[in-house]
Amino acid sequence: MTAARGPELTRIDGTPLRVLVVDDEPNIAELLRMALRYEGWDVEVALNGSKAVAAARKFSPDAVVLDMMLPDFDGMEVLRRLRADSADVPVLFLTARDAIEDRVAGLTAGGDDYVTKPFSLEEVVARLRALMRRAGAQQTAEHSVLSVGDLLLDEDSHDVSRAGTAINLTATEFELLRYLMRNPKRVLSKAQILDRVWNYDFGGQANVVELYISYLRKKVDAGREPMIHTMRGAGYVLKPVEA
Repeated sequence: MTAARGPELTRIDGTPLRVLVVDDEPNIAELLRMALRYEGWDVEVALNGSKAVAAARKFSPDAVVLDMMLPDFDGMEVLRRLRADSADVPVLFLTARDAIEDRVAGLTAGGDDYVTKPFSLEEVVARLRALMRRAGAQQTAEHSVLSVGDLLLDEDSHDVSRAGTAINLTATEFELLRYLMRNPKRVLSKAQILDRVWNYDFGGQANVVELYISYLRKKVDAGREPMIHTMRGAGYVLKPVEA
């Protein structure tokens, strides 16, 4: 199961932090994008070095997640060009597990940290948070109570209620509901839910999502106007009940 989000980090002006993800593997780039968006950050993705440099100039990221191996030019060259435009932007390198020389070269050239592949999303997020705190990002108080319609979820106490009636959830049910409540009115695919609740490398089948959605429905929607909806062929969405 994924770890809970920490206190939010923002720019000095209170707007969301911006992260540029550079990786030529679309699946990895998309997983990182989803995980970082879950943190409340704005995320741009580039699949090669030239697009990364162009995106950085337009997007002005507060941090960059940069793969060392790219199809046009390598991460070292991307770093050099990024530093020419923005000398202080923190850069987290993604390197192959056995490429020790890449890690040394990246840090020597001015990279701030590295994570080896395969990596956990939690590790990437934790290292980025540390880099951005050192770079001066502001930490704000976490709003511990999520509210969608008459459904309330306290992230600190793990209390859940609907219309004032307490709902008892297992740890996995709680994490699934929290993800749905953090994305109200947004259709979430089974793949996205597997990534967020069971980790992206979960080896099971997508029917585990169907199973836990059914568990939640029995507890959240039982005897009430339903809030959890199936969007056939797309995923699931949590919607407040219209008055």
